[in-house]
Amino acid sequence: MATLNKQKADKRISPSLTLLLATACGIIVANLYYAQPLVGLISAAIGISPSGAGLIVTLTQIGYVAGLLFLVPLGDMIENKKLVVVSLLLSAAALTLTAFVKHGTLFLAAAFFIGLGSVAAQVLVPYASYLSSDAARGRVVGNVMSGLLLGIMLSRPISSLVADIWGWNAIFALSAAVSVVLAIVLAKVLPARKPTAHTNYTALLGSMWRLLKTTPVLRRRAIYHAFVFGAFSLFWTTVPLLLSGPAFHFSQKAIALYALVGIAGAAAAPIGGRLADRGLTRIATGIALSVVIVSLLLPLMIQSSSPVGITVLAAAAILLDMGVSANLVLSQRAIFSLAPEIRSRLNGLFMAIFFLGGAIGSSIGGWAYASGGWSAALWIGIAFPVIALLYFISEK
Repeated sequence: MATLNKQKADKRISPSLTLLLATACGIIVANLYYAQPLVGLISAAIGISPSGAGLIVTLTQIGYVAGLLFLVPLGDMIENKKLVVVSLLLSAAALTLTAFVKHGTLFLAAAFFIGLGSVAAQVLVPYASYLSSDAARGRVVGNVMSGLLLGIMLSRPISSLVADIWGWNAIFALSAAVSVVLAIVLAKVLPARKPTAHTNYTALLGSMWRLLKTTPVLRRRAIYHAFVFGAFSLFWTTVPLLLSGPAFHFSQKAIALYALVGIAGAAAAPIGGRLADRGLTRIATGIALSVVIVSLLLPLMIQSSSPVGITVLAAAAILLDMGVSANLVLSQRAIFSLAPEIRSRLNGLFMAIFFLGGAIGSSIGGWAYASGGWSAALWIGIAFPVIALLYFISEK
């Protein structure tokens, strides 16, 4: 593997290294979502009441946001490969604990550290942008983000299928082993990248609020995607409830297969990156936001358990994932075009803000579905990208 100095000299990242980074991001980020379809099984096994079962997912999300705010910025200060490997080993240890622990409090603590260690993926994304040229940055980031998005989309069906065959704790044990192997591979293959910033950790964290106030591109792109990801999380929180309900009677395996349909939407990530490289970020952003709106309008207009209704739901999943994938890459391409020495902090802020939007979307979606059903959830979901589009129109 070439050294980082050579990478800087020609600013060309090899296809094999891009593939490795994309695969690594997908493997790492999947750890955040394995528990979502298994909450009922896990809570019963470790003695958590149904009313507190949501903490299994919530604490993982809290750990992830904490990592985005307090660990990812370290990518601007310490050697990136070391930061990624240590974070991976931390998540591997937490995953091992969740696979074998039978006590609710210990499991929840481990869930927090799974989220904390999973921010390694968000160190790798700006790392990939450092290794690419300005002209190819959108394409490279798009390809890496495709792997990350595939990890998100595949995590739920994979965990459901593994749990169906070997039990709920098998997916955590398997992921722990894969994480250790991945840490070893990355330690051997990745070129080193030592940031040139000379600052202490306190000053580094203090600078993040200043960056948020003084970087309008960051604020706008984070708000756009917070609303888009809120709609995404709302949809994927409520559609399994719809499919398992009396209208569809889908089994757990059938819901897992439906979740696989959305994988096609990840193809929009590299397309969005290429459009950004051609200077078409604004046009592509408008299209992406509009696609998200259309994806939620379709199942609202055609509600049926017939083959036509199921086809509409499948189309909605693909379009939604396409819009979200494209907008994410367009946003990160815009942010990574700013000063290289602050990219990790910018990415940490961006991800924390939009991930918060996703958490809000999930919580509102569950409440809306319980209160007003599928239609109520969709109407609220549509409001998210509509607000983003209206705010986007005001951009100069």
